[in-house]
This record gives sequence, structure tokens and C-alpha cells, in this order.
Amino acid sequence: MRGVRWRRAVSQAGRSLAVWAVSTLTMLVLAGILPDFRLQSADGDSATVIAVTAAVGAGVFGLLSALVWPLLVRLLLLVPALVLGLLVFFLNGSLLLIALRLTPSGQTEAAPETAVIVAAVMSAVASATGGALAVRDDDAYRRRLYRLADRRRRGGPPCAATPGTVFLQLDGVGHDVLSTAVRKGLMPTVATWLGRHPGTGPAPGADGAAGRPGAAPGPVPRPTHRLTPWHTDWSSQTGASQLGILHGSNHDVPAFRWYEKDSREVMVCNRPTSAAELQRRAVGRTGDGGLLTLDGASRGNLFGGGADEQALVLSIATRRRGRDTRSRAGYFAYFSDPANAVRTALSFVAEVVREIAQSTRARLRGERPRVSRGGLYPFVRAFATVVERDVVVAAVMGDLLAGRTAVYADLVAYDEVAHHSGPLGRDTAQVLGRLDRALALIEKAAEHAPRPYRIVVLSDHGQSPGETFRARYGLTLGDLVRAGCGLPVPRRAERTHSGAEARAAVRAALRRPVEESGERHRPAGRRSEPIVLASGNLGLISFPDVPHRMTKEEIDARHPALLTTLANHPGIGFLLVRSEEHGGVVLGAYGAEIPLDRLDEDPGPLAAFGPGAADAVRRTHSFPHTADIMVNSFHDPADGEVLAFEEQIGSHGGLGGAQARPFLLSPLALSAPVDEGGILTGAEHVHRVLRRWLRETDGPQVPLEPAPEERAA
Repeated sequence: MRGVRWRRAVSQAGRSLAVWAVSTLTMLVLAGILPDFRLQSADGDSATVIAVTAAVGAGVFGLLSALVWPLLVRLLLLVPALVLGLLVFFLNGSLLLIALRLTPSGQTEAAPETAVIVAAVMSAVASATGGALAVRDDDAYRRRLYRLADRRRRGGPPCAATPGTVFLQLDGVGHDVLSTAVRKGLMPTVATWLGRHPGTGPAPGADGAAGRPGAAPGPVPRPTHRLTPWHTDWSSQTGASQLGILHGSNHDVPAFRWYEKDSREVMVCNRPTSAAELQRRAVGRTGDGGLLTLDGASRGNLFGGGADEQALVLSIATRRRGRDTRSRAGYFAYFSDPANAVRTALSFVAEVVREIAQSTRARLRGERPRVSRGGLYPFVRAFATVVERDVVVAAVMGDLLAGRTAVYADLVAYDEVAHHSGPLGRDTAQVLGRLDRALALIEKAAEHAPRPYRIVVLSDHGQSPGETFRARYGLTLGDLVRAGCGLPVPRRAERTHSGAEARAAVRAALRRPVEESGERHRPAGRRSEPIVLASGNLGLISFPDVPHRMTKEEIDARHPALLTTLANHPGIGFLLVRSEEHGGVVLGAYGAEIPLDRLDEDPGPLAAFGPGAADAVRRTHSFPHTADIMVNSFHDPADGEVLAFEEQIGSHGGLGGAQARPFLLSPLALSAPVDEGGILTGAEHVHRVLRRWLRETDGPQVPLEPAPEERAA
């Protein structure tokens, strides 16, 4: 402990000396630029005397700022905001004038207005230097947040002595990815929670296996958490999963984006208006506000979960600003501290440079698969991995230090990078390491909270690797659908093997064996074209001019070659369509047609997608807004790859591979998520587990009955 304190003191002293040196240099530069500011006598002094004068002046100014400024700020809180802004500059300049008078030479001069400018510049430079040096210093960052939270907590009601719960969602981190990261030593905090030495296999007794040979020496950490996989619904994406986890129902969310015929609108889970509507539907279906109804906080999520405190929550982003709709309040609270702004800004720039370097390296090495990472993407990545992370972590730490009962926060960094760099590799490994540091910061904050906390870490889905559908076959799913419908397609798609096969299938279905030169078949009559939407490796095809969900028989009558073209394409795993005869059928290659009620005995094309696929498909079939044709891409069980219909080499949204296998990391102090041998399936099931844990810790009293699936829509 003494060694830690000594290193901390040395680190703090080093930063202080660096800030003092930079302030001295700044004062010298300003003295050479500003005519009304000088550090030498009228007769002139040597360079040494001038430097010493600047050093003493900068040191005295810094000391006065540290000792006097906090007292002045307390007094200035009594004055109006406009007057306060003017007094800040005046008093800061006054401190500099006092510092100059205290220099040994006594020959320094500055006009009052110049003193204000010099003081402002020196304060900004000192803050930037201190923030830059503390960018990698989590202890300094944590202590700063403690002070901010302490000021917010003063005067508030005392918090309960019962344990609180914080739920941290690592967006897109699958169970296998987390396990691999722990084994490789990328996430030492999680490894310690699981009772493992970072970079080794399971500790003896942790998961029923012995540690690897050559494990790190020293005592085996005592496990505090258990790691449990769970299975998503067919729609393996944040919108469906988080809605189910926070609000107990993700009924009628068939994908990330889908077309609703009754409203003639495309719903998109990360669109504020859609998120607000989905939350409204879920609350109406379950009859309660959500997981965080009492004394809860929702940070960085798509949905509020019924929390009293919400910041960076998408579902309230379109409402008028008010006490309960402060979606952007988290940004304001965080960046109002200049040190936070400097820390995050420098990290943002570093992340942009890192992304440009990593994408350039991947291009030069000819890595495959690869997608475009130019344009604004480096800035989008930096926002997700730096700005969003820093703001959310700071908000969570503030919630813990304020003693809130339940907090749910989403960290999206890994998911964003994995889409463009792939779920496995150097780029995502670095992100996992930084996420682990965020967990460590929150754990340390919990140690200083006014009540004990139990930290639950979970993910909403995983990610499956694989090249894009377009990269492999030269055309998009939309191109293939248009070709199967006999509609014109781009020339690049016409020249592909898939496009030629689709056109041949259309001619054969229409009994037109020869396509005359320059002639293209168009369906008779004026019909609107199909709407084709993609959600990872899940595709949705809707015919907007038909008010109901079309049946297989209706689709065959309208477009005789479409279903055959899609089902037999090598990049497509299976289709789901409604049937007049069977209610619903799964279609696959070589004429496979399996009714939904027979999938358990004959899974057909679903066999490659593992157990649980049939139940997931049947559940989606029951949704009112399921598309006319649901398309799931090909999946290779041997390597876990899928083919994304979007431009992503790490994708999720459908069935196949690691995308459907997220994790739940829970304290041993809480009851097991499921009985031994049981399977945790679906986001709604996860919601019931989490609210059970809240009751175990006397948290928000969320109604347990009736369960969401037992209620009528």
C-alpha cells in the first residue's frame, strides 16, 4: 500500500512540474507577443533573470489559483450567472497581477486588461496540459469524478443501506469473445471476477477445469462472478434485445428495421421516433414502466426502462426538453468540466488517427474480408469508442456515488468497431482492453459509494464474422429480389452468375425460354416494387401495395420465380413465408418446404442453425408486422460465418453463429440465472432474471405477474 501511495505521489508531482514548466513557457511567449506585458526591467535583464521571473510568476499564479480560487468560487455561487461570468475573468486577472507583484525582481508589469488575457491563456494551457497528462491516469480521472459526484450528492436524501445494482451492457460482445479475451489476458478485471489469472485458462474449480500449464504464479483469485451464456431471439440486435431486457417485451420486433403496412412506415430501432413508439408498445403490453421504475437511471440506451434519471437515451431524444426528458444532459454534465473535455478530446483525436492507421494497414496487407472504412467513419468510431464511453462511464460513476438503486448503461464501443474490423482481431482486442478498464473504474467507484453495489455485466447479442453477400456474389439482396421478380437490375448485377440464374428462372416460370434482344419482362399492370430491407444477415421483403401479409400462394401467383430463386441461392439459408395450407412454412434449397409445426421432427434447412432455431422462427411468425418474406443468410457451422446483407464483416441481426450467443456475468451473491442444465433463452427471459435479482437486493419493485408472454397484445 505504501508503494502504491508513493508511486501515486510521484506521478502527481511529475504532472505538477510539467504543468508548471509549460505555464512558464507560456508566460515567456506572451511577454514577447503582448506589448503591455513584460517580465524585465526597463534597463533590460539577462535571459536567466527573465526565465526565473517567469518561473516564479507562473508558480505563484498556480499556487494562488489552487488555494484562493476554490474559496472565491464558493462566494461567487451567490451572484447571478451573467455577473459570475464577468467576475471570473476579472478575478483571474487579479490573481495574476498579485502573482507578478510577488516575484523577486519586482520589475514585472501588465496592464489590467492584458492581465485578464494572460491569465485566461495560462489557465487554459495549464488545464490542457494537466488533462493531457492524466488521459491515461485512471486514478486522477476517478478522483476528479468523486469530487463532482460528492458536490451533487450533498444536501440530498440519505440513500438506503441495501445493495444497489448496476447493469453494464457491453454491446455486441459475444460469450465466446469474452471468454477468449479473458484467456488471452485482454480483460484482467473480468478475469479476476471469474477467479482466473489474466491470460490463463480457468482457475481450478472456477468452471470445473484446471488452469493451463504455465499459469501465472501466485494465489488463485477467489471468484466473485459466474459467466452464463444466453440465446437471443431470431432478431439478434440491440433494439429487440434491449427492449426485452429493459421493458420485458420485444413482441412484434422482427428485425432492426422493417416495413409496417398499416402505417406505411419503415421502423428503425435506432431512430428516435421508432424507439419511442416501441417503448410505448412494450409498456402497454406489459403494464409496467420497466426494469428501472423506482430510483433507476438509464444511461446511453435506446430505451429508458422506466428510469427517473435518463441521459443519452434515444427514446426521449425527440421530446421537448424538460425535467424528465434530459436526453443530452449527460453530455452537458460531463463536458462542463474542462479537464473532462480535454481528456476526451485528446483521446478522440488519438482514436481517429488509430482508425486511419489500422484501416490503411488492413488495405496494404490485402486483408479479407474487408469493407470501406473511409469518409466519416473514423469520426463515428471515435465518438462511439471514446466520447460515448467516457460520458456513460462518468454518468454511471456519478449514479453510484449518489447512491442510486439501479443503473443500466450501454457501452457500444466494441459493436461499432467489430462491424468494420471483424469480431476477432487486433482492432477489437484493443477495444476490449479499454472496456475492461472502464469496468475497473466503475468497480473502484462502487467501493467508495454510500451503499454496497453488485455489478452485473451482460451483452445484448454477439457478432458473427463473414464477408458480405455483395462481396461474394457481386449483387445485393435487393438486386436478387428484383431479378427474381423480373424487374430491371443494375448492369453489374446482370453480369453476375446469380443475376443470370435469376433471370433464367423468371423466363422458365413464365414459359419464355428465349429472351429477345433488348426485351425485358415487366409484370403486367402497375404494381409498386417490393421493399427490401437488411438487418445484418436477416433480410425482409414486403410488397407495400398489398395491405396484408402475403401468403406463399399469392407470392407464387404474382412472381412465380421469386421464392424459388431465393431459396435455391447458395448465399441464402432459409426463407419464412405464410401459407394458406400450413399457416407458415420454412423454405430451403432443392424444394424443401417444412411447415412450422413439423420443424421439431424435421428441421430441414434450420438444422445448420442449431437448437432453438425452430422456436425463434415460430415466435417471429406470430408477429403482426413480420415481413411477407423473411430471409436468413447462409451459415457455415464449421467456422461460424454468415453473409451480411449490409456492408459489415462482423454482423448480427439473424440466426447463425456467435451473434445469437451473448453472455450474462453475474455476482455469486445473486441467485443463479437458471437451474443447472437450464437454458436462458430470449431477452424477455433475461428481463425476468434481472428483476428477480432486483428483488433479492430490495431494489425497484417491478411486478412479477403476469409474465409478458402471458398477456394479450
